[in-house]
Amino acid sequence: MSIQLNNVTVSYRHSPAIHHIDANFNSNEMWAIVGPNGAGKSTLLKAIMGLVKTDSGNIYWNNLHRADIAYLPQQSDIDRSQPINVFELAAMGLWYEIGFFKAVSYPLQQRVHAVLEQVGLNNFINHPIAQLSNGQFQRVLLARMLVQNAQVLLLDEPFNAVDASTTAALLSIIKDYHHRQQCTVITVLHDYEQVQAYFPNTLLLAREIVAGGATSQVMTKHHLQQAMTRMQQQEQNQWCKR
Repeated sequence: MSIQLNNVTVSYRHSPAIHHIDANFNSNEMWAIVGPNGAGKSTLLKAIMGLVKTDSGNIYWNNLHRADIAYLPQQSDIDRSQPINVFELAAMGLWYEIGFFKAVSYPLQQRVHAVLEQVGLNNFINHPIAQLSNGQFQRVLLARMLVQNAQVLLLDEPFNAVDASTTAALLSIIKDYHHRQQCTVITVLHDYEQVQAYFPNTLLLAREIVAGGATSQVMTKHHLQQAMTRMQQQEQNQWCKR
């Protein structure tokens, strides 16, 4: 199982958001995607999911189907006004197994309950999602993802507007799930301490790849400064010579 990107470019309004991206995410790996604001981190995840059109290059899901990939977008991309409760939102992770219109069987209900207990929401099962705090809402979104039992987890800035204790708890849950399921985790992050503490592999972007591989070798002052310099060059239209 792997996700492979070959020379991928995605543009918005004729301006590349990411360009000439070559990357390979293999089975049972944990990757952080980092870079300055506007570096194309979220665009990269959306390209992998097929949510944005590529201008060039190819993305391959090797030995993977859509049901094998779970995607957690940013909270700001999700409508919290839907009249549903915590259990119903978490159970949406079963969609690829049962479809939208089939009833959730008792064994599947038990799976949802188990995951909600894991993320600390077993006492909020009937709570409307519109009344949840940001941290609680992020927990139920993670539950929806884990219920899917996917081989690949894609998370886009999952800890924005979430307090430190909730962030630590969710990171531990993700790490534990990764070990138990032997799955691949790819997460867009801003906190470099979280990257170094939890993610063995890192891809540093500045709309193109600055460095990729072992976190200890990628997260250096030289590479981080290089990423900032390339973003400044981009603003001056000097960033892509290929």
